[in-house]
Amino acid sequence: MPYRAVRISLLAIAIFCGGCAATGDMAAKGTADAPAAPEFSDAAIAAAAWRTLPTEAFRGKRDDISFADPRHGWYGTGQGDLFATGDGGESWAKISSHPGTFIRALGFVDANTGFIGNIGPGYYPGVTDDVPLYRTDDGGKSWTPVDLGGAHVAGICAIDVLKTQSIYQGRLEPRTIISAAGRVGGPAGMIRSLDGGRSWSVIDMGPWTSMILDVHFFDAQTGFVAASSASDVKTANAQILMTRDGGAHWSEVYRADRPGELIWKMSWPTERIGYGTVMSYDQDNPHKVVIKTVDGGLSWTEMPFVEDGKAIELGIGFVDADHGWVGTSLGGYQTVDGGVSWTKAAIPIYANKFRVVPQADRSTAVYNIGTEVQMLAIEP
Repeated sequence: MPYRAVRISLLAIAIFCGGCAATGDMAAKGTADAPAAPEFSDAAIAAAAWRTLPTEAFRGKRDDISFADPRHGWYGTGQGDLFATGDGGESWAKISSHPGTFIRALGFVDANTGFIGNIGPGYYPGVTDDVPLYRTDDGGKSWTPVDLGGAHVAGICAIDVLKTQSIYQGRLEPRTIISAAGRVGGPAGMIRSLDGGRSWSVIDMGPWTSMILDVHFFDAQTGFVAASSASDVKTANAQILMTRDGGAHWSEVYRADRPGELIWKMSWPTERIGYGTVMSYDQDNPHKVVIKTVDGGLSWTEMPFVEDGKAIELGIGFVDADHGWVGTSLGGYQTVDGGVSWTKAAIPIYANKFRVVPQADRSTAVYNIGTEVQMLAIEP
């Protein structure tokens, strides 16, 4: 798995094993009536400190960072530059540059194969590239446009890479599912591959939403998008949409009643517990919230976050059910009680994406990217 522990299809394993239970490292532990217990102690979290990694200076925020394993990672910029590390982020090198491309999202399957999402023209000045999704098979050095068969998607804001298993002739076989969706400002669309990128389908998301900012699938059929109801943010309401049939149909499972909002990013520490940032452009409203689900996304609850109208929420990342971080325009915040309370964290402004990367020594690395690139090493 490129940036999270491998998630196994529980249905496939149940069929194959005759009902035996198995989960990946980050899969749900618990039931609907008994939420998963924290995997990390408060002491372990308190002992860890965010460390800024050496990267090339960039004016503004960078949007995504992706790891294929504990050592191999990548991040991109709005100027089309792609950087790679082979030592867990201790050093970075520019490996390719595509002027006119805005690298908004990344998802790597392994150290060679990955996907690069471009936001597309018409939103940010200077973006001229209209290819929404690229594939690389040499670790990012060269890019090939993904063939969509003539279909069009305006741009990509998020990529989800799911490593699972399926049954083939009585055997469990590895399967990689890629879902890419966007975009901020609209229109909304999704690109999916159920076979590791050999073939693709395009889903027009316009009937259900106007913007997509994040995407997450648990298996081939069940997934969520972070969204907004209108392309004009002044009238937009924040949304979470859910599919049970691989994206053919979607239902709204959360919608805010305040204008000027969208769900920017999600974090799913288990299959039942998930969080989302509610980005608000209403600076007159000081009451900022995050949303949380404890029933696998069927319902969501708003939880008080910070009291500051200038706090624009961005990235969110949880290592377990209780411990997580949120990036904002004012800096980062941390919770150790599942979002009930938040305190300031040593995270720079505009942290846009968090990635949780299990390490070979049973420790966990958490990365964030925005105006800086940081790593938090949590010991077991």
